[in-house]
Amino acid sequence: MVDAFRPCIFRGREAMEGTQAVKVNKKLVSALCGGTAVLLAVSGCGGDDTGKKQDAWAKGVCDQAAAQLKKIDDANTALSHVDGGSSAKAVKSADSTAFASIAAAYKSLAAIFSDAGAAPGGDGAKFEQSAVSAFTGLAGQYAALEKQVNNLNTSDRAKFAAGLQTVSASLNKTTVSGEKARSTLRQGDMGRALARQPGCLRVSGTASPATTS
Repeated sequence: MVDAFRPCIFRGREAMEGTQAVKVNKKLVSALCGGTAVLLAVSGCGGDDTGKKQDAWAKGVCDQAAAQLKKIDDANTALSHVDGGSSAKAVKSADSTAFASIAAAYKSLAAIFSDAGAAPGGDGAKFEQSAVSAFTGLAGQYAALEKQVNNLNTSDRAKFAAGLQTVSASLNKTTVSGEKARSTLRQGDMGRALARQPGCLRVSGTASPATTS
């Protein structure tokens, strides 16, 4: 279902280790930044009474989800605007704030789907449970990323650079989890019903990666 699963908030960075620049894998950054807060990119059309009920269920979910998706998008945008010359402490603070915001947003998305109950149709309960599980899992992973960032040593440039590499690797694993969740939740009649709702579509444009030194 969800391109909002795709984290696009970790910028490419440079940190000086002695006289050598340590860079986060920019190929990874580019892969992560294919989209920001997009729930669905598939299309479909409603038909019978069940289809109308699915559309109504999807509207109720997406009308609430839009605000949470915007939080994810805003966190991404804020990080992309961090100046390349920002201090290690500024980078740490920006990343921590963004990860915390995204974790909270995914937690709220899980609650939205949980409160909505089973979607109409034969697989409605399974779909709802899958969405809740996926968002809860992602909330936990971003909370873990926030903790990782908070533990970074900003007093030692080399250690800070190494720490960023570790955070980047963890984010890569989170991206894989998001891809798997999205491939599950964007399928079927409910996936198509969500795709028809403006609240579950793109919130804003893709942010550009930045660098810090």
